[in-house]
This record gives sequence, C-alpha cells and structure tokens, in this order.
Amino acid sequence: MSDLYGTSETNPLPKSGHPEIKGRVDWADPSLARITRLRLLSDPGYPAWDVSYCYGVLHDGTVVDVDLPFSQLAKTVGRWGTGALQKDIIAHARRDKVYAKGLGVFDAISTLC
Repeated sequence: MSDLYGTSETNPLPKSGHPEIKGRVDWADPSLARITRLRLLSDPGYPAWDVSYCYGVLHDGTVVDVDLPFSQLAKTVGRWGTGALQKDIIAHARRDKVYAKGLGVFDAISTLC
C-alpha cells in the first residue's frame, strides 16, 4: 500500500498502535511463544532491509522486545516471502536452533520502503 509520501507498506499496525512492552528476550529463549511483528525498513534501490524492531509474546502473554541475531536482511525481488529475505532468516534460525516458521516470524513481517 502506498501513502501520501510515496512509501509502500505491508502489514501496517492496527489502529491500536504499538503494544506496551514489558521486557526483552532473545529469539532463541524458550519462553518466547511467537513473534508478532518484525518491522523492516529500506529505501527503493537499496539492496537490504534494516531491522527497525521486533515484538513477541511470551507463553504467559507478556509482550516483549525480541533481540535478533541480525540487523539487516538481503532484499528480494518480487514478493517478500520468497528468496533472499526468507533464506537469510532461515540461515540465522538454523544456526541458533530456532524454528522461525513455528515462531510465526514470516507472518509477522511488516515492510516500509
């Protein structure tokens, strides 16, 4: 979706905005139930996405910031769910023994370019 300023956004925040964050965990922490939002920013023509923030929910329902092992991901041509972006996340997940799809990371991606 493009806005007044010519930016394109996928998976925008709901009208309620950002949740109240009550802690911080690593994405490999077993108390992390799922990732709820992975915000990626870039500029047209730039070859990578910068990680802006990542939110998650613990098994007890606490909303937290999630520390990721990467701050940039390769940009892919076409639909975001295929190609370099997904491969980069999976490579980091395998190294850290994290099941990225099970955490919901691919459904939680929001891009702004």
